[in-house]
Amino acid sequence: MAFIRRRVSAWQLLSRTLGLGERTIVMGVLNVTPDSFSDGGVFFSTEAAVEHAMNMLDDGADLIDIGGESTRPGSHPISAQQELDRVLPVVEEVLRERPETIFSIDTYRSETARAAVPTGIEIVNDVSAFSWDEGMARTCAELRCGVILMHTHGRPNEWRTQPRLAQTEVVPLVRDGLGAALAQAVEGGIDRSRIVVDPGYGFGKILDNNYPLLAHLDDLLALGQPLLAGLSRKSFLGRTLGRASGGPDVPVNQRGNATLAATTAAILAGASIIRVHEVCPAVEAARIADAILAEV
Repeated sequence: MAFIRRRVSAWQLLSRTLGLGERTIVMGVLNVTPDSFSDGGVFFSTEAAVEHAMNMLDDGADLIDIGGESTRPGSHPISAQQELDRVLPVVEEVLRERPETIFSIDTYRSETARAAVPTGIEIVNDVSAFSWDEGMARTCAELRCGVILMHTHGRPNEWRTQPRLAQTEVVPLVRDGLGAALAQAVEGGIDRSRIVVDPGYGFGKILDNNYPLLAHLDDLLALGQPLLAGLSRKSFLGRTLGRASGGPDVPVNQRGNATLAATTAAILAGASIIRVHEVCPAVEAARIADAILAEV
């Protein structure tokens, strides 16, 4: 597969537009949770979360994706009110200090989205692509916010036991699932200019299942929407590194270089947005990848 120059477009958010395609947009991850797979508990307090958001913005993040509920394998749901209690004080404080900040909220609940977006959040990032809450498509259409539709295979409490996909099944499954979600969104009244799609690396795709999804990312461009790639610190990267050295899976805090390799590959394959935990190295990697794409 050759390097792919991305289509230039304007992503319509709640109150502004964000240009996509000319350069890679870097989304910083902010988990205000006690149990996320990568950094659960580290930014659980409002003070720690606000400080981390500021640091990511200073490091070059274009937007912050804030979430109040973990979706790691085996995680347990919380209430919408718990989710809001974790997220909204952080958003309020960051916007007070940096009113230009673009926030997306990582939630699959329409109740959470309806309460959160009017506080200044521009984007709803739904890991279930509207499949876990039948009211989410209608809610996002009414809110007129930006939307990220991410593909998930199964639910977190099923991932450890659900059958493994054949490598050849992964890309068609994701392409068709996102296509159906996109059709649902458009039929529900959401303009395509507001929608970005995400293959959902690691979300029900077991370890090596993620490689065909990365190698054939161009197949998803046929959906006609900008792509977001969230590869940061994923388990399949740790498994590959462990196998290469003949040891156990490399732990989360040692997957930085692998994250950069996979993320750069995604940019060169057509991703317009990258979702990362460590912003500064990702920004630098994206700038090099963008310079390459400028010559395509």
